[in-house]
Amino acid sequence: MMLEDLRTISMLDWLENDLLMTIDSWEPASSDASFRRYFRINAKEGRFIVMDAPPEKENIKTFISVAGLLASSLVNVPTIFQQNLTDGFLLLEDFGSLCFLDQLNADTVTGLYQSAFDTLFKMQSYTSIQDCGLPRYNEPLLQRELDIFEDWFLNQWLDIQIPASIWGNVRDILVKSALEQPSTCVHRDYHSRNLMVLKDDSPGVIDFQDAVIGPITYDLVSLLRDCYIAWPKQQVEMWMEQYYDRLLKAELITSTPARFKRWFDLMGMQRHLKAIGIFSRLHLRDGKSGYLDDIPRTLSYITAICSNYPELAGFSGFLQSQVLSARDILSSLPIAEDSGGEFITL
Repeated sequence: MMLEDLRTISMLDWLENDLLMTIDSWEPASSDASFRRYFRINAKEGRFIVMDAPPEKENIKTFISVAGLLASSLVNVPTIFQQNLTDGFLLLEDFGSLCFLDQLNADTVTGLYQSAFDTLFKMQSYTSIQDCGLPRYNEPLLQRELDIFEDWFLNQWLDIQIPASIWGNVRDILVKSALEQPSTCVHRDYHSRNLMVLKDDSPGVIDFQDAVIGPITYDLVSLLRDCYIAWPKQQVEMWMEQYYDRLLKAELITSTPARFKRWFDLMGMQRHLKAIGIFSRLHLRDGKSGYLDDIPRTLSYITAICSNYPELAGFSGFLQSQVLSARDILSSLPIAEDSGGEFITL
């Protein structure tokens, strides 16, 4: 019997024998880029989600702690009804299966994104970073994330090496930009797949267990330059400017618009480099290849930003000459619309 089957038996035993629930049916709800799995449970007592987080792989206490922190900041996160720390199970409120990505189109985007901006503002303005207990997004963490791009995408998947002088310059620029920003509570995966469409108090926010204290533009660029859906450059910049004004009026920032835009652009580049590395790792190591379809879109954001900053010209040239020419691997992937509404050719 597979280990996953043993965990499923253990989960049902906990629900039926420890919690005395009457289970009518259950089914996989989703899995993510970690070792966590989720099950939708239909029971006499109602409908729930069970998180299956193997204790040797996942820290379930972190999820519980961050859920409480965000709830206290009026962010709508799933209620935790029961917990089993020994076996790694949580009984959670069911937010349904309709995420922003399923609903986003020209007619719905304004309302959905406004609710996302409102929730992000709550998280940034109501969460005290002095006593929240979250780890800091420091230089070692930023550097480790950049390592993922080099190790898994460039070296292991494309089998190419980036010159140390070019890569060192990119790393210095991105890390410096991230660390000079004002700090706030950062969800760290604030995008269309982790915002759930609800009838009341939408959005429901999920996948928050990796939250940190970090750069103020991180979640904003995660939302607006989403790895899973792209919007025209002018629209993204308008949303960014509107949110900048909101932060400025709330005295959460004091920077000029130009400096804020530079932070936003370079923070997005840092995140997208990490994301491409993670997508490659999921494919090569974990056999989860569905995320490969999102690499062209994500890569297009990076190439667009590089073209706007002369200090990134060397990296831009490397991407054009080495990465975008790796047709044997990349040409089989879908062509993605970039953040400027044009198409990137692989």
